[in-house]
Amino acid sequence: MFATAIRYMATKPKSKMKPIELKTPPEQTQTITRVIFGILKEHGPLTISDTWDRVKEVGVRGLSSKRHMKIVLRWMRERQKLKLICNHVGPHKQFLYTTWFTKSKTQGLRPGNGSESSEPKLP
Repeated sequence: MFATAIRYMATKPKSKMKPIELKTPPEQTQTITRVIFGILKEHGPLTISDTWDRVKEVGVRGLSSKRHMKIVLRWMRERQKLKLICNHVGPHKQFLYTTWFTKSKTQGLRPGNGSESSEPKLP
């Protein structure tokens, strides 16, 4: 018991993460963030994969991969341009990115039910 307390007190607290620094030029960063912000504002709360599909449709020149887009989304969240919400339905969680000013449409969303209609099926 005493040894556990000593070990616990000896460990250093976890250091805070340093701010994200994007390696793209400021003009390109501004273009990318405007496109992503426009997509999220127009199409409401979206998952990362849905956002990536929309970005590929638009064809942003500066985004090279989905990983790069995730870093930009994290940077935008850090600067409080976007927020991340969790849609918790039963045992499933769905994380959605949205702007601060859009109304949440997550009440009707359920994970995995995007293609099904809301009408009951008749036998």
